[in-house]
Amino acid sequence: MMKQTRTKPPRRHAPKKPSNQQKDPVGVYCRVRPLSPSDQECCIEVINETTVQLHQPDGCKVNRNGEYKETQYSFKKVFGTLQTQKDLFDFVAKPLVEDLIRGKNGLLFTYGVTGSGKTYTMTGSPGQGGLLPRCLSMIFNSISRFQAKKYTFKTDDKNGIEIQNEVDALLERQRREAQTQVATRTPMRQRMVEPEFADMINIEDNCNVEEVDEDSVYSVFVSYIEIYNNYMYDLLEEAAIDPIRPKWNTPGKNVEFIPPQSKILREDQHHNMYVAGCTEVEVKTTEEAFDVFWKGQKRRRIANTTLNRESSRSHSVFMIKLAQAPLDADGDNVLQEKEQVTVSQLSLVDLAGSERTNRTKAEGNRLREAGNINQSLMTLRTCIEILRENQMCGTNKMVPYRDSKLTHMFKNYFDGEGKVRMIVCVNPKADDHEESLQVMRFAEMTQEVEIARPVDKPICGLTPGRRYRNQAFKDELSRRLEDRGGPVNGEVDEQAVIEMLIQSFPPIPSCELLDVNDDMTLPQIIEALEKRRRIRQMMAEEFNKSVVSFRGMLHELNGVVNAKDNLAQGRMSEKERAIMSQKSEIERLEKKVKTLEYKIDILEKTTTIYEEEKRTLQNDLESQSQKLHRQLSDKRRLESRINGMVAENAVKWEKECERRVAAKQIEMQNKLWVKDEKLKQLKAIVTESKGDRPERPSRERDREREPKVPTRSISPSPAPGDVFRTRGGGQSVQFTDIETLRQESPPGNGRKRRSSETNRPPLAESTESEWTDVETRCSVAMEMRAGSNLGPGYQHHALPKRRKP
Repeated sequence: MMKQTRTKPPRRHAPKKPSNQQKDPVGVYCRVRPLSPSDQECCIEVINETTVQLHQPDGCKVNRNGEYKETQYSFKKVFGTLQTQKDLFDFVAKPLVEDLIRGKNGLLFTYGVTGSGKTYTMTGSPGQGGLLPRCLSMIFNSISRFQAKKYTFKTDDKNGIEIQNEVDALLERQRREAQTQVATRTPMRQRMVEPEFADMINIEDNCNVEEVDEDSVYSVFVSYIEIYNNYMYDLLEEAAIDPIRPKWNTPGKNVEFIPPQSKILREDQHHNMYVAGCTEVEVKTTEEAFDVFWKGQKRRRIANTTLNRESSRSHSVFMIKLAQAPLDADGDNVLQEKEQVTVSQLSLVDLAGSERTNRTKAEGNRLREAGNINQSLMTLRTCIEILRENQMCGTNKMVPYRDSKLTHMFKNYFDGEGKVRMIVCVNPKADDHEESLQVMRFAEMTQEVEIARPVDKPICGLTPGRRYRNQAFKDELSRRLEDRGGPVNGEVDEQAVIEMLIQSFPPIPSCELLDVNDDMTLPQIIEALEKRRRIRQMMAEEFNKSVVSFRGMLHELNGVVNAKDNLAQGRMSEKERAIMSQKSEIERLEKKVKTLEYKIDILEKTTTIYEEEKRTLQNDLESQSQKLHRQLSDKRRLESRINGMVAENAVKWEKECERRVAAKQIEMQNKLWVKDEKLKQLKAIVTESKGDRPERPSRERDREREPKVPTRSISPSPAPGDVFRTRGGGQSVQFTDIETLRQESPPGNGRKRRSSETNRPPLAESTESEWTDVETRCSVAMEMRAGSNLGPGYQHHALPKRRKP
């Protein structure tokens, strides 16, 4: 027979939040770690209070256009290297502590690459306390005067808080104290005192919340959870003592080490997630709370990796739970109503850093830990992406909170159970550029997710100022008793009153009878008793008179009280009327607020559309600016290249022009000289022909005039010329001076007589031959002189063409 399968009851869904509830975006902040001395290159620059810029390192690949890309990211606020832990706490964590005391939840977590300063931001260092000790200090500075006695509030196993009366709380305290005394008598290893413990919690600025409900009592409970390899462990859980095994449970010291039992996430009656069986310790001071944290911190899993000497291998969650309940109408005891208890929680999460295995060279357990860390962070990223898509696009996709214990634990915060704040820690060194870029993109996306605002806690309805009225009554009663000589504490010592009354009576004489005929003793006793009776009657009459007068005083006091009550009733009625009018005004304002909220919704939708258009235009503008920048850079390179070529050609052409001008000048000078010589010769011939024909000198006289030895004289020049490179790679020579060649006829070699001279013709013929001889001599002389002045290479410009015979 087959067994009948049991069907699970249908899951009860959480009630949906009202659609008109106001929402706020997730607050994302950025903190830049100082660059270590060993790192030379910085890839992150703080532009202003809300913007950082990432530069690509030198070894990184450039874009297709050959340029490095620079990206900017905006946050709610950026904390540079010069800003302190106090600046970060005042701006980020202080508002969360104020909301905690006012009954609202909060979530604050640090996110970033391994070695970026997340643990330092959350915990701090000696002399520089982090966010956690500062939050504890602010809480106890604010509620120190209004704390309830220990064990007045008691946690149950279902994420609830119960209230115990004074008797039960007293019995609980006595039982816990007895257990503590037994534990202290048991021999155990003494815990080493950390030297930086006091420096971390010694906060100089005693900041506190200004507006605290003084008619309530408070109690603080802390717990410490670790999420390791997607399992949850209680860091405050004490291992059970086994009488057979050693009494410690420390890894590495005990071969039979017992690993702690993992915890389970459950959902309470209000659909909030909690860790079942988690240890919650009630603390009364900052030192006690930080001592509990330090105890759990030592059990947290850390390891030495290539990138970080003390790398966190798990996500740690330190939860601060604040329980508060109002005082009764007398202002003396806690109101014994569970519905009036308000529980708020602040979760401080130190996430493990994301890392790449190719950089850490992780193997074995380290590799498995890194994989689980990256997987949980990837799930967180996926949840944020889907939340953003559902809110911006109007979709209704299921958010995969259950894929990771980290996201499943805090899903209530993203559904609107409290404020969410994230601090992005970055290391500006060049090696972390790629990981920092991914972190920045995730942070930019997280800022667009909106969380519903938490609802204010309801008012209890009792008269405010109950605590101070009760304290004032006790102080006045003590003062009056002290003035009357009574005990200051208000308790009457009955034995002292009896002794005082006995001493006021007359003494009783001796009652001893020694003789039967003694008639003196009994009358003396009777007389003494009579006096005592009369004194008692007198005291009774005085007492009655006092009673009557006291009753009269009571009646008068009652009348005064009634008059005051009537006056108070009149004032109360006036206040009620004022309250009614204020309620009507509030209703009117609420209607106006609803109208304004509707307008705000419309404006927000319009703003969203405009922001999308603005983002599109900004992207277009950036692409256009990049294109323009590339064109300008190409234009500058082309201009520089053209300017270089123009300058080089200008120098070459300038030298060529100078050379040609010099050559042309020399050529023109030679031509002018030739013309001048011709003119001189012609002038001499003309002048000679006009006068009487002189006797022609003989050839012998001409020979005497001619030089006897041919000589060649060259005018000295300082340098042969300048050498320049040509465009084809060769060389060219430009002469700076010209050599002059002069030639003289040899001695004894007279000019041969022409045939015309041997047979001299008649006068006409003789005259014509003489003219021809003169012209020939002039032309030859000019040719020789021109050739000697021009030098080789320029003779063809200066020699005239001879006539053909």
